[in-house]
Amino acid sequence: MRKDRSKTISLSLEITLIFIGLTLFTFFVCWVLNYTLSGKFYTYSKEQKIKEVYEELETEFGHDGIRSERFASRMIYLCNINNMDLVISDSESNTIYSTIWDATPVTEQLHEIIFTARNKSKDIIEDSDNYTIAIVHDYYMQGDYIVMWGNLDADHFFVIRTPLESVRENAKLSNVFLLYVGIFSVILSCLIVCVVSVKVSKPIKELSEIAREASELRFEKKFKARGACEITTLGRDINTMSEKLKSTISDLKSVNLELQKDVAERDIADKRRAEFISDISHELKTPIALIQGYAEGLKEGIIEDKENRDYYCEVIVDETQKMNRLVKRLILLNQVESGADAMTMERFDLNALISNCIHSYALLTDEHGIKVLFDNTPGLYVWADEYQTEEVFRNYFSNAAHYCKGEKEIRIRSEVTEGHVKIGVFNTGDPIPEEHMGKLWDKFYKVDKSRSREYGGSGLGLSIVKAIMDSMNGTYGVTNYDDGVEFWFELETK
Repeated sequence: MRKDRSKTISLSLEITLIFIGLTLFTFFVCWVLNYTLSGKFYTYSKEQKIKEVYEELETEFGHDGIRSERFASRMIYLCNINNMDLVISDSESNTIYSTIWDATPVTEQLHEIIFTARNKSKDIIEDSDNYTIAIVHDYYMQGDYIVMWGNLDADHFFVIRTPLESVRENAKLSNVFLLYVGIFSVILSCLIVCVVSVKVSKPIKELSEIAREASELRFEKKFKARGACEITTLGRDINTMSEKLKSTISDLKSVNLELQKDVAERDIADKRRAEFISDISHELKTPIALIQGYAEGLKEGIIEDKENRDYYCEVIVDETQKMNRLVKRLILLNQVESGADAMTMERFDLNALISNCIHSYALLTDEHGIKVLFDNTPGLYVWADEYQTEEVFRNYFSNAAHYCKGEKEIRIRSEVTEGHVKIGVFNTGDPIPEEHMGKLWDKFYKVDKSRSREYGGSGLGLSIVKAIMDSMNGTYGVTNYDDGVEFWFELETK
């Protein structure tokens, strides 16, 4: 059942919502941290600046003294850029140096802090031997300050202060600015995430579509590679899987077609079996009729002279031998095709086997004036069943001898290639008509039935060759030439 795709959340929408949520969460955390910690951070920064100004004060005081122009210009510069006030007084509380026009309030504050220690509105930040840093409320200015006071030597005292209001104002502005920037960033992020999510989800949607079509056994659509990311790797893998599925389904369909063909050929096999029985009956009918006729003649005594009786007996013996050969060939063919006659693979000298076969046929070839050409080079070893190989060669040689014409030559050649040897048996004579080439290996098939009858051919020789070579996984065939025909077979040498 197909899943309801209308209930599926869009991947691009899901990615967009996730990234927008992360952006809002990040902005919220940053804003909260800024709101709660920015004031403390600014205060800490001001403390560090006061310490830096103090270090410069000590350096300049010890170098040229308060009365030098260098001291005055340097202190004014530092106080201006850091929004600080500096007042230096003597032990009599007289102002010796100040960066502000009216130093009286600062001097009074210094005097109150240092000498009376009655100011209850101060919050000590740091207290050391040379200075003290505190947050002090100025009732005169109605504001809070970060104040550092201490002594430069036994006769000179200083106070440095910077207003906290500016720090708080900066923190407040920072929070407002961060809020506006955050809102703008969230909106911009949403737009960017929408574009990116569509771009990211597009190949994934394409992969989903390819997988859906593959589930419906349609493999035409392929994923187009984009860069070298994991999605591209997945796309290539899906393409490979799709090709393999396509190939597998194609193979299954081919197998199914073959099964259908097998079923369709079952009737053909039955028909062939009937034809086979009919062919056997036909092949046996003639010799049986001859034997019966001549035997009845002898039984009825219609032949009185010894010479005719001997002729009758020879015909009976000859036809009996033909029937015997036919039955033996049928038994051999049945054993090879059924696998009852197991092949024994062994290594033997093929040239020696061919030489022995040629020698056994010497009487037949000499009788017909046939010249046999064979380059007997010893040591041509092959792996095969020696007995069945001899049967193959004898069938080829026997056919060559009975169909040899013209120059009356039989040429046997061997061609060695990498791991194989090809044996060809050529005889001069008429080429085989093309319409017969595809049927030569069928049982009882005869190109020239009259000549087959002359030498007792049954039409089973090449069928036996086919069955033997198939059982040994060997190759075989026939080739026409202008002056004759060559039958060949191949065997393994390694």
